[in-house]
Amino acid sequence: MMLMPRVGTARSAGMLPALSIVVILVWVSIASAHGLSSAGAAEARYVGSEACKGCHLKEYDNYMKFSGKAKSFESVQKMNRDLTGQEIEKCYSCHTTGYGRAGGFVSAEKTPHLKNAGCEVCHGPGSIHVKTGNPRHIRGKIGTDGCKTCHIAERIKAFRYKSVIHEGAH
Repeated sequence: MMLMPRVGTARSAGMLPALSIVVILVWVSIASAHGLSSAGAAEARYVGSEACKGCHLKEYDNYMKFSGKAKSFESVQKMNRDLTGQEIEKCYSCHTTGYGRAGGFVSAEKTPHLKNAGCEVCHGPGSIHVKTGNPRHIRGKIGTDGCKTCHIAERIKAFRYKSVIHEGAH
């Protein structure tokens, strides 16, 4: 006679819904902390700065006029002949939008709208915000912590630039 394990006892069945609720609450709080609604947190994709222009014309124009980041891919192209392919790829994380992330920069040919460090570098992927117009679907309040990913002392010295928050873009 073969013994079959008991599955779905009353005790384990009661714990599953409670555990599911805890997991959902943790996920929603993480999404909220990043300024995203729970509906858009997993779906948001990079759309490029041009998509921001329609509603944020002043900010877009200032960004294009005053921000060095708006032309950051030019720096990569200038260095291209002196660096290996692997060295160039290391530049992409700071000089493009979303490199190494889902829906982010892949190459100048495949994702030309993401080849510079654009609005979404600071504000996060904007597809849900562009679609809904809801400010909860994008990071609005920007602090300096995100800047420190690229603007580090080593790079400031090496490239001789002054790290200025927003570079006059807003």
